[in-house]
Amino acid sequence: MKYKIAGLLVLALVLIAVTLISRTMPEDNGTRYIEHIMAEEKVPCSNHTSSELCSHLPIVKINTNGTEIPGKPIYDENFAITGYTLAADGTTTIKATLDVVDNEKEYNHLTDIPQNMGDIMIRVRGHSSRRFEKANYFIRFINADGTNNAQEFLGMDAHHEWALHGPFLDKSLIRNYMCYNIAGEIMEYSPNVRFFELILNGEYRGLYLALETVTSGKEGARLSLEVNKKDNTFSGYALRLDWGDTEEENKIYPFTNYTTRAKNQHELVYPGTRNMTSELKEAIKNEFSLFEKTLYSYDYNNQKYGYKNYIDMDSFVDYFLINELTCNYDAGNLSTYIYKDIDGKYKMCVWDFNSAFDAYQESAMPTDDFMLNSKLWFQMLFMDKDFTDRVVERYYELRETVFSEEYLFGFIDDTIEYLGPAIDRNYGKWGYTFSAEYDLMHPADRNPRTYNEAITRMKAFLTERIAFMDENIESLRQNSAESKTKKYNEVSD
Repeated sequence: MKYKIAGLLVLALVLIAVTLISRTMPEDNGTRYIEHIMAEEKVPCSNHTSSELCSHLPIVKINTNGTEIPGKPIYDENFAITGYTLAADGTTTIKATLDVVDNEKEYNHLTDIPQNMGDIMIRVRGHSSRRFEKANYFIRFINADGTNNAQEFLGMDAHHEWALHGPFLDKSLIRNYMCYNIAGEIMEYSPNVRFFELILNGEYRGLYLALETVTSGKEGARLSLEVNKKDNTFSGYALRLDWGDTEEENKIYPFTNYTTRAKNQHELVYPGTRNMTSELKEAIKNEFSLFEKTLYSYDYNNQKYGYKNYIDMDSFVDYFLINELTCNYDAGNLSTYIYKDIDGKYKMCVWDFNSAFDAYQESAMPTDDFMLNSKLWFQMLFMDKDFTDRVVERYYELRETVFSEEYLFGFIDDTIEYLGPAIDRNYGKWGYTFSAEYDLMHPADRNPRTYNEAITRMKAFLTERIAFMDENIESLRQNSAESKTKKYNEVSD
């Protein structure tokens, strides 16, 4: 009998240990590669001068042959942006070459034999970030005839389109890296990311992050979207809410845009203009309008006719929570991606955490409020008790894993340790921006003066935000109070 009791005690201890581990570690979805955790350790070297670039991170070399990359702002006398620079031929991109130095076992140097990845088309990308001295870029790998040339890039699945993000406003250097990866642990898809150091026309430009763009991919990469231009059919597409400063052919005007409920412009991300026809565009607009009309109707939560027939609820729940945790309040209005893939339901995709954790230029973000629940589709979703309940329950679940302070602070510290001297090199180039004369955020006391202060502020913000959400997450239920008139107007069958 005593051996049976001892065995039960051992089993109980094992179960407790497993439970504790599961509460501190994220779910392994089997696909997410998190660089600072999974990158193979390389052998340092010392057989060169201290001034030579020697990095454990990949080195990306872009050569434009001295041609200025288009896409920088053009200002008027009041420093207002009136347009963006163009290439000499009037187009938005120029041709360049791209090489990668990424040794398998040893540190990387500029003198190492690179992997030549051929030609690219490149331009400056972003909106407010186009003003920054450290630019962000969009690149497209091309063949000799100018057609798309899908390439594996820094270990990520092959594709022809990539975004190169240069953290500048974000003095921590890790906001996007951290948030994309955490979103990737809880959502079906979040863009994959990799750190690298950029050399542009022979000049060191600092620490960068390569990002997958939100678009269609092949063989499990990116999103499962497909169109047939010849037959005017589609099995998936992606839309974006944004500023609307894109070409007219990329814009659509569904229900919430037509009724001015949407504060920003709906834009087609996929299919692009090369695979678009007027018939396809009209069909996508009408189908998306059907979802929006249903969501904004009295029957929004009707089992037979309501919004649940159109969306993946878990995707919207997780999108809400990751953006609320980080106070990333462009979400819901700007840089907001929604897609419909082959399973036929709408899902959300995260994008752009550059201003998260109180890094907005204009003003501080309060930690004691919820904002996304009042924006466009979420305003209606939170009227449904079922959706609100799922948000609350999911928050408590995530607080035991990837939303725990232990996990979040560990993620920050481990990423900083992984980047190591790359941080010092970046601020050897851009360190002057810590001085008061280069303050980007208002009021001025929000700007950190050192890298350590930037990290301390980020952690303090997280601590304060988590405390508020813990105490107030249940208050979201007030948004789904029962309507006294709804039952008299909805469909009754």
